[in-house]
Amino acid sequence: MPHLIIEYSRNLEGQIAIGDLARRVHEAALASGIFEVGALRTRTEPRDVYVVADGHPENAFVALTVRIASGRSAETRKRLGQTIFDALCDHLARVYETTPIGISLEVQEIDPTAAFKKNNLHAIVKQRAGQARTGKV
Repeated sequence: MPHLIIEYSRNLEGQIAIGDLARRVHEAALASGIFEVGALRTRTEPRDVYVVADGHPENAFVALTVRIASGRSAETRKRLGQTIFDALCDHLARVYETTPIGISLEVQEIDPTAAFKKNNLHAIVKQRAGQARTGKV
């Protein structure tokens, strides 16, 4: 049930491909080895109304929230956060050099007593992977 939520200031849309950014952090989360592919969801949320630092219109932000099931060690959460943050910063390196920007990431645990889910993705993803190996896609 991990969720990667990328909030960003709308003024970045002319500078980066948001879909590529989403794919990059999604792949980094998978590469961490912590999650099954069928569990991971990554989405973006542009923000039209925001004030960053001194309020200058060129100021920008990217804030990535990683929401995961509770129970993982602090070390695992830190390693996961660092892996995804490194990919995020690498993807934004060119923008960072030319644009006043704040980049952040926070790993949050989901309260298991108040979380509900229904997911058929695991089985479907495994089925697709088997079809791809046999050439029956």
